[in-house]
Amino acid sequence: MKLNKVLPTLFLVMFLVMVGFGIIIPVLPFYAEELGATPTELGLLMAVYSFMQFIFAPMWGRISDRVGRKPVIMIGIFGLSLSFFMLALSANLWMLFAARIIGGILSAANMPTVQAYVADITADEERGKGMGIIGAATGLGFICGPAIGGVFTNINLQAPFYISGILSFLTMILVLFVLKESIHLSTNKATPKNKLSWAKVFRGPLSMLYFLQFFISLSLSGLEATFAYFAAETAGLGAVTLGYIFMIMGLASAAVQGSMGRLTKKYGEAVIIQMGILISAIGFGLILFTQNFTTAAIFLAVFGIGNGVIRPSVSSLLTKQSKTGHGIVTGYLSSFDSLGRIIGPVLGGLLYSITIGLPYISGVFLSFMAYTLFQVYSSKSRQAETR
Repeated sequence: MKLNKVLPTLFLVMFLVMVGFGIIIPVLPFYAEELGATPTELGLLMAVYSFMQFIFAPMWGRISDRVGRKPVIMIGIFGLSLSFFMLALSANLWMLFAARIIGGILSAANMPTVQAYVADITADEERGKGMGIIGAATGLGFICGPAIGGVFTNINLQAPFYISGILSFLTMILVLFVLKESIHLSTNKATPKNKLSWAKVFRGPLSMLYFLQFFISLSLSGLEATFAYFAAETAGLGAVTLGYIFMIMGLASAAVQGSMGRLTKKYGEAVIIQMGILISAIGFGLILFTQNFTTAAIFLAVFGIGNGVIRPSVSSLLTKQSKTGHGIVTGYLSSFDSLGRIIGPVLGGLLYSITIGLPYISGVFLSFMAYTLFQVYSSKSRQAETR
């Protein structure tokens, strides 16, 4: 299996998965409202998906270590397709919740298993490049999806869900016929002797990396939940303009993720993570000085560049350092990412209600907490090497 052939396939798969996911983002709130959802119920509808991923991502990662990556990836994409069709056919609010719960449980298989696949097929020096390509595909798909969803919403509210369901099903077929199994190519064994559990995650030597990802996800989701209100109040920006700003941020993030191969070869993951955290902190601080479209676009692009390199680098470092299966390692990483996305919007909204700049001040603080955690991890790693 040649790396240069497999990575473009994985890029296409994750791009299509995220396009399908992104298509429903602009329409889901209106669709839920039409079925009688209150703002609180809408928030729960969004949170329950991430909560299911938080619970089930490690399970799917562990299963992929045992049975292989390809079948688990197919289950995850099938789960997305099924949930989209269930959403389209929903006639009551409880049906929307059922669709989101099922979608969250099954789609939790996607990201950790694809990252484990990358870890299987890449040598250490190519790991950062592979993880960066997956990150870029995810970001670009999430940029394109909402734009497509907005177009199909003009037909009717069900149309984006059907489009997403069909696209996800076709992506699953693509995986079935094009993607080959990777587990037999990996030095990572399908049944590792050192089994990872929540207890080991919290007290293990790599725990700092998991918590680092949690703080990064927490701060990012807090920004995403509040920036529209902040930009409207400080710079008078509307929904369409904000869409362009987030697109610019996503493109900046995807561009730097696409360069991860060169960056990690030159500097290594440790330096990239530290620089990413510091640039993210600078981006958070700059957001407080937003005055118009140009400053908002530049400041969020700075943040996007810093934030974009962290997750691929952490994934790369974890899969290199861990003595357990790649799937279970990336599964727990996805859980910490999901936990941040559950708490982040609530915390961001609460802080915004106190003072509008507080979510971004807290973002600076959380970034430095993440930086401190990484320094602790680096210190422990150096101590272990000298023993």
